[in-house]
Amino acid sequence: MTTHRNVKRFYAVASVSQDGYGVLLDARTLRTPAGNVFRAPNKALATAVAAEWQAQGVSIAPAAMPLTQLAFAALDVGAAARAERIAYVCKFAETDLCCHRAEAPAELVVRQSATWDPLVDWGVRALGVRLKVVAGVLPAAADAGALTALTAHAERLDDFRLAALAHAAGLTGSALVAFALVRGEIDAEATFAAAALDELWSLEHWGEDEEARGKLAQLRRNIEAVAALVQVLST
Repeated sequence: MTTHRNVKRFYAVASVSQDGYGVLLDARTLRTPAGNVFRAPNKALATAVAAEWQAQGVSIAPAAMPLTQLAFAALDVGAAARAERIAYVCKFAETDLCCHRAEAPAELVVRQSATWDPLVDWGVRALGVRLKVVAGVLPAAADAGALTALTAHAERLDDFRLAALAHAAGLTGSALVAFALVRGEIDAEATFAAAALDELWSLEHWGEDEEARGKLAQLRRNIEAVAALVQVLST
């Protein structure tokens, strides 16, 4: 079955199918919003998705099922959409969060360097990608070799890991951070620290802001969901 907003729960039990890769809502086969049969790449993900459905209350809340939503995004991607997803990730090479630095104040410059330099260096070692580190926020053209390498790495990913990669890049504004998370180089906490560095620094120095804290809390939850998908895919 597909997920919709404000739909009353219509099943009693969510369970893993007999083969271990699908999910049943009572006797109904779980389907994606596009109508595809839900089929996980391993039993661990199927079990996690079934648990999300089982945990629903009187009404089905898609936002409370992050693994389900990410899995649906993976299953509903076609060849054209897959190419678009890869291009989306690689586009961040021009504006990668880790490569666009402040010139002042000195404390922020030091913190950015301490947090982001290791990720830039990891990109060189692990991906063969050297992105330019520049001052300011204007796009910095990435050389053709870097884009070719990033594209090749993304193309090797299955649809589930590619969905995680694209979602992570969008959340963090960084292809380097996204690849590091998907490859297990960094965990959810380190991903959040890299993605939220500037905002956290501003809160520390300019005072608390309830709206900003709320956005950071949502960012953390979203990153944790992607990290959870990466983890369960490796189980």
